[in-house]
Amino acid sequence: MSAPGAVLDRRPAAPGAEPGHPDPDRPRLGSLLAQIALVVICAGYTTGASLGWGSPELALFMGDFGLSAAALTAAVSCFLYGRAHRGSARPAWLLFAFSSFMASAGNAVWGWYEVVLRTEVPDSSVADLFFLLFAPPAIVGLLVLAKKPVTRAGWVCLALDAWLIGGSLLTLSWSLALARTAHFQNEPVSQAALSLAYPLLDIVLVSMVLVLHFRRSQANRSATNTAIAALALTVLCDALFTSPLLRENYASGQLLDAGWFAGSLLLAYAPWGVRRLPDAAAVAAARGQWLHSRPVAGSLAALTPYLAAAVCTLGILYNVVEGRRVDRVVVLTGCTVVLALVVRQGIMLLDNIALTHELAQKENHFRSLVQGSSDVIMIAAPNGILRYVSPAATGVYGRDAEELIGSELASLIHPEDLGAVVHEVRRFLAASPAKEPTTRIECRFRSGRGDWLNVESTVNRHQGGLIFNSRDVTERVRLQAQLQHNAEHDPLTDLPNRALFTRRVRQALGGRRASDVGTAVLFIDLDGFKGVNDRLGHQAGDDLLVQAARRLHDSVRAGDTAARLGGDEFAALILGDGGRDQAARRQQVQEIADRLRLTLSRPYRVDGGTEVRVAASIGVAFAEPGIEAGDLLRNADLAMYRAKAAGKDRVELYAPQMQAEVVRRTELAARLRTALHDGEFALLHQPVVDLATGRIAAVSAQARWRSAQGILFTPAEYLRVTDDAERTAELGRWLLEEAVEQAAERAGTGHRVPVAIRISARRLMDRSLPLGSIEAQLTRHGLASGSLIVELADSDPRIPLDDLEQRLITLRRLGVRIALDGFGSGHVAINALRRLPVDILKLDRGLVEGVVESARLRKITRGVLRIADELGIRTVAEGVDVPEQVVALRAMGCSHAQGMAFSGPLDEYRLRRALVRDAYPLPGAVPVRAGNRPPFRSNNETPVPPT
Repeated sequence: MSAPGAVLDRRPAAPGAEPGHPDPDRPRLGSLLAQIALVVICAGYTTGASLGWGSPELALFMGDFGLSAAALTAAVSCFLYGRAHRGSARPAWLLFAFSSFMASAGNAVWGWYEVVLRTEVPDSSVADLFFLLFAPPAIVGLLVLAKKPVTRAGWVCLALDAWLIGGSLLTLSWSLALARTAHFQNEPVSQAALSLAYPLLDIVLVSMVLVLHFRRSQANRSATNTAIAALALTVLCDALFTSPLLRENYASGQLLDAGWFAGSLLLAYAPWGVRRLPDAAAVAAARGQWLHSRPVAGSLAALTPYLAAAVCTLGILYNVVEGRRVDRVVVLTGCTVVLALVVRQGIMLLDNIALTHELAQKENHFRSLVQGSSDVIMIAAPNGILRYVSPAATGVYGRDAEELIGSELASLIHPEDLGAVVHEVRRFLAASPAKEPTTRIECRFRSGRGDWLNVESTVNRHQGGLIFNSRDVTERVRLQAQLQHNAEHDPLTDLPNRALFTRRVRQALGGRRASDVGTAVLFIDLDGFKGVNDRLGHQAGDDLLVQAARRLHDSVRAGDTAARLGGDEFAALILGDGGRDQAARRQQVQEIADRLRLTLSRPYRVDGGTEVRVAASIGVAFAEPGIEAGDLLRNADLAMYRAKAAGKDRVELYAPQMQAEVVRRTELAARLRTALHDGEFALLHQPVVDLATGRIAAVSAQARWRSAQGILFTPAEYLRVTDDAERTAELGRWLLEEAVEQAAERAGTGHRVPVAIRISARRLMDRSLPLGSIEAQLTRHGLASGSLIVELADSDPRIPLDDLEQRLITLRRLGVRIALDGFGSGHVAINALRRLPVDILKLDRGLVEGVVESARLRKITRGVLRIADELGIRTVAEGVDVPEQVVALRAMGCSHAQGMAFSGPLDEYRLRRALVRDAYPLPGAVPVRAGNRPPFRSNNETPVPPT
């Protein structure tokens, strides 16, 4: 037998049989105590009745008023339950309450005669009326509890079943006893009718009890069954009482009263004492134990007509055996029973024909659905053999259904999926059918073309085997795999993305490689890629990235991972070799990184043959015991940024101090965000000296940050640690406002010296700093025309010179002079000098620092100064720190200079003192002491390096 066959042959465990789970049908403690009390009371009454109660008076009292109290208890119990619970069964319980009340009243009247009046009960009394009114409400109540037929034929069959049972009992009872009761000569007609009324009503009640047993509804079955048992016990006692032999010797308080007493208390207990199962338990019961009783109940219901006919035959045979003349009542009743049997069988025959026709139609409809369904329907026997396969298998599996029938299910499933299928089938068969009617299995299925199809099947139980409703989901699985691939890979280069790379690093750091410190992560950044994008466009940039990804992928080993993290950043995971020589392994990985750097730095052919070059900065971090994937990636990233900061196109290994530097810069950036609002920034000014007269021609505004810890930072230091554009813009606005305001205050005291403010071209073009704000500052503080100099800090090639020219022209109309800062540091400056409206040319420090020592640099500087002179532009040399530079620059024609040769940045107090003096001694013009002239200082000024 195949593996699935062995699984299918296992019998499912019974629901609710798991160990440790309580039985859901176990009565609660209160119900158990009520049952014990009921048994004790009934046993006590039966014992008293058997022993005669000790005295005739007590026997009469308990036989009359005891039965009345028990019946009254049943009446009150059923009435209260009927009022408290609304539903379809409510009228039945109210009718049972009325029926019990009639029995209580009848017994009370009987006791009034026997106990109170101490006389015999008359043959016809009010008690008989009450007793006769007991049966009709009970009969109607049983009809209410019966399951209602849905068709007219059903109602007819219900009436016929009732008559079949009642007529049969009447025939048998008439033959045995009622015939003699009806022929008493000395009794009046009323007495004879009364004697017949009791057994006839009991026969009807018994008939309803038997009919209801086969047709009772499913609502509160336990209470209904208990009520039926109570009424059956009462009817049995009535039948015994109507027997002439027993009735002639009957006296109150005898053993027969115990049956009536127990029947009343059982009816009182019925609605309350039996615990109703919750919905889930009711469903389980309906699907579990009750299902086993349905075939038995159905068989008894089917045998009802034949049992009725047998009872009638017994009644007639009894008369024949006794040698009596067959009574007309027996013949008439037997004929009506036979006629009812014939009519009922005719109705059932027609009903069966209709059901057979309907079943055939439904079967044909189901067969057409199965035949035309695109899903494959397969039925597997308990031994795992397919015994039915729908025709859809030809189109789905490429195999004929006849070919699959008789084959083993295991031979069609992929061997790698067979174990999971067997496990799921075993689990499904062991589960409760009520809790899990179906399950879903997905596996690979062998097709007629020789390939494997991904098949999804819905599985149901069927006669010990299984039904598979299967469909081909190969395209869906392929699409899911493609979507999964897209989610884990870069769409441009098809390399693993950051998420997949991180997961593989995590896998490399766990499992058997957890202690391998030779595992390394390489972070790679392409230096110069941004310039390729700017010059040649994004298409050329994408082409370069694809080629770089291909080179990276071809350079790593088969077990390693190359990934693109985003933009021009790549990464590589180099798995360790398990060696213990860490120094040799580090050297080996560094050589791999160097070769990779050289490979990525080779020229690229992009955009139809254009040759471009980029460099690669690579950071390397090695795994350590207990390190997490995120920490290892961060270490490699820090090493890569260190490589870029150290000059690019190099390999750097991670060192712990790199993290400390990052923490320091992060803390510095965090403090910088609140420094401006906390008043930690100060504005200093450095004089710009006229090299012809030594007078102060202008001042250059510079911001300094004196942190709460007392540390003074220059712009080069604190702007390097923040990438917060909003904070930089806020600092620029503050610098403009403070410089204009202080310049206006100095002008009010007679020091009308222009102030120069350095603003980048990108900042100048930023919409958050409109030209109107500069004009508003000049107007607000009344700063005279020509008192503000805007130093264009750089000329970004991405900013159109036409737009920048229009902005500068607008500023010049406001009386603002334009200075081109850092001239001589790049090729863009020449084009800016040609296009932009410039008033002042500031020489870059690179043209000043070696002007004394280098003859070649002197020629270059002299050429720049000659160009400015021919254009009529004033020149300012920045970073003039020694007197020799002053002499050389003045000899070459430079008009102005600023630097430590004259003064460093000054606070407001020191600046005003310098303005009062209004001149600095010029080297070569008057004798000066050797070395640099010490600047005037104030108590609150801290010396800082030149900027």
